[in-house]
Amino acid sequence: MKVVVVVMPKQEVLDPQGQAIGRAAESLGYSDVVDVRQGKRFVVTLSSEMDRKRAVAYVSELAEKLLANTVIEDFSVESIQP
Repeated sequence: MKVVVVVMPKQEVLDPQGQAIGRAAESLGYSDVVDVRQGKRFVVTLSSEMDRKRAVAYVSELAEKLLANTVIEDFSVESIQP
């Protein structure tokens, strides 16, 4: 089973990489880009079969303890693939 976790900076936290990407997009002529936030995407493969609810709880605990710095980042479990 594969679980996708997306980690993003909290809205109140400055995102200099996202700002740089936004400025670069504007300089390339993408004038409709208003804001860019850069994050991380993790694909976690689990070795054992478990139901969706348990897999979400399991990977959420992993994300909270290891994948995200919860002081400045939020995370979400985006999808689960068998």
